[in-house]
Amino acid sequence: MSGFKCGYAALIGRPNAGKSTLMNQLLRNKLAITSAKPQTTRNRIAGIHSDDAMQVILVDTPGIHNAWTELNKQMVKAARSAISDVDVVLWLGDLTQLAARAAKDEPILDAEDEQLADLLAQCARPVIFVANKIDVVPTPMILPVIEAVRKRISCAATVPISALTGDGAKPLLSEIQRLLPEHPPLFPPETWTQVSERFLASEIVREKIFHLTEEEVPYATAVDIVKFDETERETNSIVKIYADIVVERPSQKGILIGKGGEMLKRIGTLARKELQEVLGCRVYLELFVKIEKNWTRSTGGLKKVGFEADDGSSG
Repeated sequence: MSGFKCGYAALIGRPNAGKSTLMNQLLRNKLAITSAKPQTTRNRIAGIHSDDAMQVILVDTPGIHNAWTELNKQMVKAARSAISDVDVVLWLGDLTQLAARAAKDEPILDAEDEQLADLLAQCARPVIFVANKIDVVPTPMILPVIEAVRKRISCAATVPISALTGDGAKPLLSEIQRLLPEHPPLFPPETWTQVSERFLASEIVREKIFHLTEEEVPYATAVDIVKFDETERETNSIVKIYADIVVERPSQKGILIGKGGEMLKRIGTLARKELQEVLGCRVYLELFVKIEKNWTRSTGGLKKVGFEADDGSSG
């Protein structure tokens, strides 16, 4: 396979920049959960795009932000560490924020953007600046943003894109291919993710919670798949999933259950419908809400969502 390219690319950016939406767009599959709320992605999630010329393992990361809780600190740590493990970095910039500052003749990169630029300038990896949300920002406002970024750090490429519509996806894939090393594929071409169906099930339930609840509730919620029963998948085309929705306080439990169990029923109905599409079979989904006080700050709680608590002052 002479000339074939293969490697890893990390999606880095501020919360709500569109990293998960872009991941799903490039994979043509639903892998990462999306929400209008920031800080939706908690873990580094890998998806695989394969074509005739390359295979790129895309690593979606939590949005880099000023973190206060131990959970958020671990999210930012995961995003930062991803940069050193990949061949190419995709810096997603939210044009709705950046162009708005340009229109007001304000500094286009704010303090958090500057911190991110510092991190990427030191990463020793080629950086593609992905100017996202061109579907809602006028073209003349995109150029000042790109110029500001180019003056700030050395970019291997800049690509305007709409992660939502897919406009600009092909040029972005071409730039990724150009920057990846020559290497045989690491995965079979039909493989599109490194995460399990069990993980996808927990993320789909969590996404519905983000969509249907407000304020602190989605951020204080973890979904633990207690049982993923496939014993009747071949014979009766059904998977039975039993999940605990973990919250920190009784008030949050009450909101998730809702009057007469209505909210929990809505979450379950929407999640089951999407799970049936993803798994390609019927799904029986049973949800139970339980309280684990301060789980976002405990070692056991952080392990539940794939993180290890730091020793010392970071807690």
